[in-house]
Amino acid sequence: MSAVLVEEGPDKGAIWHFGEPNQEQRALVAGTAFADLSHRAVLTVTGADRLTWLNDLCTQEFAKLQPGQWVESLILNAQGHITHQFFAVDDGETVWLHTEKEKETELLTFLQRMVFMLKVDPQSASATHAVVRAPGAHDEVGGPYAIIPRNELTDVLQAFAAVHTQVGTWALEAERVAAHRARILFETDHKSIPNELGFLNGAVHMKKGCYPGQETVAKVFNLGHPPRRLVLLHLDGSMVHYPVTGAKIFSGEKEVGYIGTLARHYELGPIALAVIRRTTPLTDVLMVDGVPATQELIVAAE
Repeated sequence: MSAVLVEEGPDKGAIWHFGEPNQEQRALVAGTAFADLSHRAVLTVTGADRLTWLNDLCTQEFAKLQPGQWVESLILNAQGHITHQFFAVDDGETVWLHTEKEKETELLTFLQRMVFMLKVDPQSASATHAVVRAPGAHDEVGGPYAIIPRNELTDVLQAFAAVHTQVGTWALEAERVAAHRARILFETDHKSIPNELGFLNGAVHMKKGCYPGQETVAKVFNLGHPPRRLVLLHLDGSMVHYPVTGAKIFSGEKEVGYIGTLARHYELGPIALAVIRRTTPLTDVLMVDGVPATQELIVAAE
């Protein structure tokens, strides 16, 4: 089957699927699949202070990061709202990051402005390197990932294809949604905080030192509840039309949230990550563009 390309959105230019998305999902589950993610942005941070510097800026604990260990991290603003999400690995000399292409310039500008007098040098590596979802059982950050020099990318993909199945974003997003992993630009908006999207004790390390936005994270965690919560929706599989990212969700006549990512899972059927009001009863059947949906708890309501 010919590859079907993604024509719009954050994954524009990537491969959507190769004609058999259900088989691609099964290959992912079996650990025998790989994907070309070269549409994503790659950044590097070099210098002796790189890990302690990132530790002070981000929600993840970088100070103790071991070479070869992939982690997910966020950057928050002073109010605790999510501004960036990225995945990172240190090779002993360089921290490699990959993130959304449309967030690359904003993230790089922020990092370069935060250098001050420290021995760090953040740069874009998108022109020279690409990220690949390598074969293997999926891990907690959506990998295994590999950073490949672009001049070797074709050879690497051909070597993988000799013994593994190449998959597209349809399969990857179905896997992500089923694993309850929120993604910036999909499940987030201008007021998203980590507490409501299931990032605590993952992308957000709960026992590290201070970082911008930590006060909000700690206050909500210790003293209250976030105003919204991430939920997995199971949509009516008999419908022909399905909602898109940003579609409004209703409980009766009341608007209670929005759709983040919708996926067609090979076992679960049509599912979606959504952000809804925390107080929405778990037993409510919700409506999205005329499609009924039931809830599966991700972030606790109480």
